[in-house]
Amino acid sequence: MNRLKDIFSFSEDYPLIFTQADFWIFFAVIYFLYAILYSKKNLRSAYLFAISLLFYYKTSGLFIGILLFSTVNDFFLGKAIYNSTSILTKKLLVTVSVIINLGTLCYFKYAYFFTESYNNLFNTDYQVINYLAQFANSWASVDYFTVDAIILPVGISFYTFQTISYSVDIYRKQIKPLKSIIDFGFFVSFFPQLVAGPIVRAADFVPQIRKEIRVTKEDFGSATFMILKGLIKKMLFADFIAMNFMDRVFDVPEMFSGFTNIMAMIGYSLQIYGDFSGYTDIAIGLALLMGYKLPVNFDSPYKAIHCGDFWKRWHISLSSWLKDYLYIPIGGNRNGSIFSYVFITVFTFLGVFAYVDFGVAIIATAGIGLLLIVTLFSSKLAWHFNRNVNIMITMLIGGLWHGASWKFVIWGGLNGLGVVAYKYWRKISPYENSNSWLAITWKIAFTFIFITFTRIYFRGNSMDHINRFYQAIMTNMDWTNALVVLWEYRIVFVVMLFGYITHWLPYRTKDWLLDQFIKSNIIIKGLIAVIVAIICYQTYAADFQPFIYFQF
Repeated sequence: MNRLKDIFSFSEDYPLIFTQADFWIFFAVIYFLYAILYSKKNLRSAYLFAISLLFYYKTSGLFIGILLFSTVNDFFLGKAIYNSTSILTKKLLVTVSVIINLGTLCYFKYAYFFTESYNNLFNTDYQVINYLAQFANSWASVDYFTVDAIILPVGISFYTFQTISYSVDIYRKQIKPLKSIIDFGFFVSFFPQLVAGPIVRAADFVPQIRKEIRVTKEDFGSATFMILKGLIKKMLFADFIAMNFMDRVFDVPEMFSGFTNIMAMIGYSLQIYGDFSGYTDIAIGLALLMGYKLPVNFDSPYKAIHCGDFWKRWHISLSSWLKDYLYIPIGGNRNGSIFSYVFITVFTFLGVFAYVDFGVAIIATAGIGLLLIVTLFSSKLAWHFNRNVNIMITMLIGGLWHGASWKFVIWGGLNGLGVVAYKYWRKISPYENSNSWLAITWKIAFTFIFITFTRIYFRGNSMDHINRFYQAIMTNMDWTNALVVLWEYRIVFVVMLFGYITHWLPYRTKDWLLDQFIKSNIIIKGLIAVIVAIICYQTYAADFQPFIYFQF
C-alpha cells in the first residue's frame, strides 16, 4: 500500500516515466478501473481527464495550473469564436487565443533567451525575475515558488500547440467547439501524449471522444507491439549507448579522437531517434489499449532521400503543424507577407549582431533590404525569394521551438538551407529520377550524414562546446587507433549496428513482423514481453534517463 501511495502522490524525485516500473503499476490500476466504466461516455471522459491531471501533477506539480489555465482559456474562446457573427470579432478572438498561448509559452520558455539577447544587443545586465511566482507568493502569503528562476513546465510546447490549433480550426470552420469542458480538458491533457507528443489536432481526436470504445484483438496486439518496440528503442538503442559511450565523449570531446567523436555523432542520431520515437510508440500503444488512435509521428526518417523528405518523416505532427499554421499562412511557396519580410530582416540583424558585430549586422540587413527592393521589379526573383524565405522562417522557428538558444536557431537554419538547396539541386542532379539501388543508397547516406552532423548544434551544451567538438574532428582524426576504439566499445557498436539495421528494414518486413505478433497466441505474446523486459532490465541504470523531448 505504501508503494501505491508513493506512486499516486507527488514527488519531484519520482515522476511517472514510461521506462519505470512505477508507471506500469500506475497504468495497471487506472486501466483496471477504465475497463469497468469505459462504456459510459461522460464518466469515461471525466475519469481520463482526472487521471491525466493526476499524471501531469505527478510530473510537474503545481505547474498543473498552467495546463488548466490553457484549457479553460481556449475552451471559452473557442465557443466565442464559433458563436460570433462578425468576421472582425472572430479574427480578434482567435488573435487573442494565439497571443495568450504564445505569450504563456514565451514567458516560461524564452525569458532567458530574450533577456540574454537583449543584454548582448544593448550591453546591459538585466536578470530574469519570475514575476508570476512573485505575485503568487504575495497573493497566497507563502514563499513556495522560486522568484529568481523561471522553470519550464514539462510538455508546455506540446499542449500549447494543441490549444492553438483548436481555436484556429474553429475559426477556419474545420471543426465545431466541444460542448463539455470535461471533453475539451480530456483532449488537451490525454496523458499518454501530454508531455512529449505527438501533437494531436482537435479535428483528428475530438470525433473519438464520444465514439463507442471497442478494442479488438488486432488493436490489442498492435498496441502491445508498439509498447514493446518503444521500450526497446528507448532503453536499448537510446539509453544504453548513451550511458556507455556517447555521454562520455560529448562531456569532453577534446579528450577523444576525431574518429571517436564521429562515431558518437552517429550514435547520437540513433539515440535521439530511439528516445523520441520510442516515447511516441509507447504513447500510441497506450492510447490504442484504451481505444483511441494517435497520429503516427515517425516514418523511418533515416530512409529519407533528401532533407525535405526527412522532415516529412521526423516528428511528423510538428512538421505538419508548422506547415499548416505557419508556412502556408505566411505565404507558403507562392507569396510573401509583411510578417515574412519583417521577420527575416529583424532576425538577420539580431543573429549577425549577436555573433559578429554591429557593422556586419547593418550590412547584412541592408543586403536583405536591397534584395526586397529588387524583387519588386522581378516577379521570378520574387517567387524564389518568397518561397525560400518562408521555408527558412518555418525552419528557424522550428529550431527555436526545440530550445531557447541561438544554437537551436542555427540548427534550424542549417536544416532550412538543406531543404532550399535540394530544391535547386534536384533540377540539375544526374540521378534525381534514378531508381537504382546505388543512387538511392547514395541519397540516403548523404541525407543521413547531413542530418547527423547538424545535430551537434542540437546536442552541444554551448557554442564553445560545439567548437571543441568540431576542433577534435578537424585536428585529431587518429585513424590508426580506430580499430582500438571499435574493439573497446564493441558491445555499444553492435547495439548501434543492430539498431540501424532494424531501422532500415523494408516496410514489408516490419509489417510482416507486426502481423505475426498480432496473430500469435497470447502465451507467445507474454513470452516476448518477458524477453523484452529482461533485455531492458539488463540495460537499466540506477539513475533513470528522462526522455530528451521532455525539455521542449
